Amino acid sequence: MTESIPDVAAVQRRTVWVLSLGQVLGGLAFGATVSLGALLAAEISGNESLSGLAAAALTLGAAALAVPLAALARRRGRRVSLTGGMLLALAGVAVVILAAAVFSFPLLLAGFVLIGAGQAANLQSRFAATDLAAPSSRGRDLSIVVWATTIGAVLGPNLVGPGEIIGASLGMPPLTGAYVFGIAAQIAAVALYLVFMRPDPLLLADRMARQARLDRPAAVQRADRPFVARYAIVAVSASHGVMVAVMAMTPIHLLHHGATLSIVGLTISIHVAGMFALSPVFGILADRLGRFATILIGQALLLAALLTAWLGAASTPAVTVALALLGLGWSAATVAGSALLTEATAEPLRTRRQGRSDLTMSLVGAFGAIIAGVILGGIGYGGLALVAIAAVALVVIATPLARSRQSAEAQSIASSLESQSPVAPPEAQ
Repeated sequence: MTESIPDVAAVQRRTVWVLSLGQVLGGLAFGATVSLGALLAAEISGNESLSGLAAAALTLGAAALAVPLAALARRRGRRVSLTGGMLLALAGVAVVILAAAVFSFPLLLAGFVLIGAGQAANLQSRFAATDLAAPSSRGRDLSIVVWATTIGAVLGPNLVGPGEIIGASLGMPPLTGAYVFGIAAQIAAVALYLVFMRPDPLLLADRMARQARLDRPAAVQRADRPFVARYAIVAVSASHGVMVAVMAMTPIHLLHHGATLSIVGLTISIHVAGMFALSPVFGILADRLGRFATILIGQALLLAALLTAWLGAASTPAVTVALALLGLGWSAATVAGSALLTEATAEPLRTRRQGRSDLTMSLVGAFGAIIAGVILGGIGYGGLALVAIAAVALVVIATPLARSRQSAEAQSIASSLESQSPVAPPEAQ
């Protein structure tokens, strides 16, 4: 195993670069979908209270495909899994354009469900960055891939205007022209994964893990901290639910207050920049300060965002600031929580648990998007922000308990391994 370390390090560097470029391409479609989803849903359904169903369908699609894509990755590797998700998303874009052409709301939702496959693949990319990562740089490597989404995701919403011009020249339905850019980007991402993700990082990690199980079976079997892993899933999912609920309703809220489509696109772009642009900073903080501390930083940012949205609901600049803080809070919690989940899980269980995490995250996001439309209609945008504080409080309250349980589980693992081999105990956070 010692001789393979230089090769593994080289493969990891290559993998991070390939995943990062794939995220740039996948982010184009994500940004356009976020901007146009609620508007298309409101236009086609004729009912603004149903606008949240677009984001709900997107996240339900990501939820439905999270576990199957994780299982496919376990059997065939990340390359096949990521490619499959992107191909399904391409089919979803075609269905959305068709739905807009025939003015069919059910068909529109079906298209967004399929596009959710691309979102599931994008989420899986962050875990792919950890397959071969060293523990001391796991947060950083994961965050670099998350950061790469910034370029495409920020550019995507701002392609709505040019996309409408191109779409009109091609005879496409209104509000669908920007998907032309997404289609091109997703095709490029499929080609990238198929050609350049060799060797597959997960398959290589599996080969290394099989050898490790032969060399130190007791260490590998016992190096699992299920309570901490469950906490990580809760922290990521709750933060995601808060982000989706508020973000999904922002375009409708801004339009009600006289904002133009360009302002809506700019606001979403700033929000998406907050989600991804500073993720390497949070990755470094997660590696140096610890996963729990960085998760709490994320909750503080989410709380600041919600209070700003509540107090400044009638102000477009205030809402823009709130959306930026919302994205930053999501980034900190997602990067640190994903790294914590990976290292708290024994290798044979990682892919399965990662899939469950993405499933839970997407289901919570879908629920948040659905209920957000109802809350918006009942008590307004500020009221929605206040309600969302409950999810932040849940994570904050759970953190001290999870931290203490991690220490207890780590000590138990270390004690049980002392008599087995000179293997070092898992690194404490």
